[in-house]
Amino acid sequence: MTPAARLQSAIEILDEIFRTARPADRVFDSWSRASRFAGSKDRAAVSEIVFTVLRRRAELAAACPGGEARLLAFAALHLIDARPLAEIGALADGARHAPAPLTGEERAALERASLPGPDAPAHIRFNYPEFLHDELQRAFGPRLEAEMAAMLERAPTDLRVNMLKSSREKALAVLAEADIAAQPCALSPWGIRLLSRANLPGLALFRDGAIEIQDEGSQLACLLSGARPGEQVVDLCAGGGGKSLALAAMMGNRGQIYACDIEGRRLAGLVPRAERAGIRNLQTRVLAPFSPAGPDASLADLESRAGLVFVDAPCSGSGAWRRSPDARWRLTPEMLAGYRAAQDEVLARGARLVRPGGRLVYVTCSLLPSENEDRAAAFAAANPGFALQDWQAHWPEGQPAPAAPAGGALRLSPATAGTDGFFIAIFAREAGA
Repeated sequence: MTPAARLQSAIEILDEIFRTARPADRVFDSWSRASRFAGSKDRAAVSEIVFTVLRRRAELAAACPGGEARLLAFAALHLIDARPLAEIGALADGARHAPAPLTGEERAALERASLPGPDAPAHIRFNYPEFLHDELQRAFGPRLEAEMAAMLERAPTDLRVNMLKSSREKALAVLAEADIAAQPCALSPWGIRLLSRANLPGLALFRDGAIEIQDEGSQLACLLSGARPGEQVVDLCAGGGGKSLALAAMMGNRGQIYACDIEGRRLAGLVPRAERAGIRNLQTRVLAPFSPAGPDASLADLESRAGLVFVDAPCSGSGAWRRSPDARWRLTPEMLAGYRAAQDEVLARGARLVRPGGRLVYVTCSLLPSENEDRAAAFAAANPGFALQDWQAHWPEGQPAPAAPAGGALRLSPATAGTDGFFIAIFAREAGA
């Protein structure tokens, strides 16, 4: 592909994202499958333009008010990549597969455009929805700008080594032999952070289930759960099952883990993944709708039996904005209210399953207190038999700990821990409750 064709493809992808509100990764993947002529360098170049616009959309829109996908793509090249207008005009020359020539209005808009300065509102300079400003300010206080600046960076690719099949040292050696630069994660004892691009599906290490792609923060949520061999464990919102696999590996194939979800399609690929990973103590369960007033038919046999109930709750995903920058622009107050209601529901559902002396671990990949601290406080108020634990009391001895305040729940973020944003609250059920 020529540079002009790459730019035109990026414009078309952005236009579809803006027009349909489909997740950017799905739109990009659809384009990739339909564009067999695009090589890896082409895909990388198109992706760079698309995701730069999505990360910096508020800044670019302020610089070029009213601009649609096409103008924002031009503005990204001009203002962020510092490409001269003459170069952009040369790319947009109307040739085959190239963007149509710049209009007079577009050229004038780009000539007068500049990125917002320090006096612009924080939600524009740091590219997040204005309606979330007060809540993010509440979450981070004077660190708001540093935290939001970190959310604009590209997320690294982290791997979790499956200790049932390998060790981190062996996995690092295999990656090195394949000329893949990598290093141990700073906090997770199972984590590897890639420092270069890698064709992971091409590695036997990946195909055989010895490594899985999993952000270090997600690994730490599993680590803090303290899943133990011989326990009955319920992963209540398992989804694709990445955390279920990590929990099962912690259990060393002893005990039983139930990976549950209300949508069977999410669980469909988990059984073959577990088999590939050498996991034999996992079973899946599709859940029926929950009624707080009646018995939970889907989980009646597990009521008050689980030593660990892991609740990876549906949430805004604001902690993963580095990976899905478009998600911040799709979020609405109504969606957020729906997530909060779902979080309360899964916590109530999970509480029924915890045995006396057991624990419930509430996890979100959110930065927002209304999904995190507020939900934990509401759960504690409604369930006096459960007590919030100090996360440090559950941190493995001798393992480097994240820079976070002691007491209560743990919040991870790119700025403080180098991970995605996560919230982890551990509740213990009193022995007599």
